[in-house]
Amino acid sequence: MFEKLRAFLPFPAQARRSAGTADGEAGVTARAPKRQHNIFEAAATYVAACADDDEDAMEEATGWVSPEALSFGVQELACRAVIALARERDESPETVARGLLGLPPVS
Repeated sequence: MFEKLRAFLPFPAQARRSAGTADGEAGVTARAPKRQHNIFEAAATYVAACADDDEDAMEEATGWVSPEALSFGVQELACRAVIALARERDESPETVARGLLGLPPVS
């Protein structure tokens, strides 16, 4: 399931570059200017890191946006994922969501 999400969601690349010195010595690694991440990048990175049990990436993503914004992004990602799976499986979003959580279907 998460493989399909990763195919649809962009993940930020690590922004690092190496700068050489004038006399040809080995350069030092310097960070590119820090850019602002949006809530959807943070949510995608956070959820993917949770799925991979990557605590460092989870911690990094939590620093990109406020906790409220991250929560909203994760909620939006969950809604989009459930809708995509429901369409793929030709089931209702409620059936898919309950199935993912291991809950019995609604009678």
